[in-house]
Amino acid sequence: MNEEIKKTEEEIIGATESRLLQAMSIDDTLAETIPQEPLPDFVAYAGESLAADVQKAREFDIIEQIRTVSDPEIPINVYDMGLIYKIEQKESGDVYIEMTLTAPTCPIAGVLPQQVADAVATLAGVGKTEVKLVWEPAWTPDKMKDEAKEMLELL
Repeated sequence: MNEEIKKTEEEIIGATESRLLQAMSIDDTLAETIPQEPLPDFVAYAGESLAADVQKAREFDIIEQIRTVSDPEIPINVYDMGLIYKIEQKESGDVYIEMTLTAPTCPIAGVLPQQVADAVATLAGVGKTEVKLVWEPAWTPDKMKDEAKEMLELL
């Protein structure tokens, strides 16, 4: 794992754990005095620029590639879980994706965005892929596709 990515991942997890521990150990009146710093951005990259004459991939195919990535703790793909907030394909064929996680304390925070970037970058007609981890709006179960909700009921 790239040392810079590992360091960023540790900073995200450490900051979140620190906030949780503080919130659990003090009463509500003191909680308001704790500064709430935003979590640092995490961005994953993959792929290379497309040649000018290459046809761009269809959005449907990009979504299908994203569906190949699942959270290892929940056997449902990240798209149907509602973790993908934005997919933007540029004229150059580059793809920008915003995604979130079910919780900021997710132990694989630095892994899933890279898996999404890698999966999309392997698709013909996709150039550079950038996946940004965002925390707003916070994920809730109502963001899940109906099929994912049905699967969770079976588990």
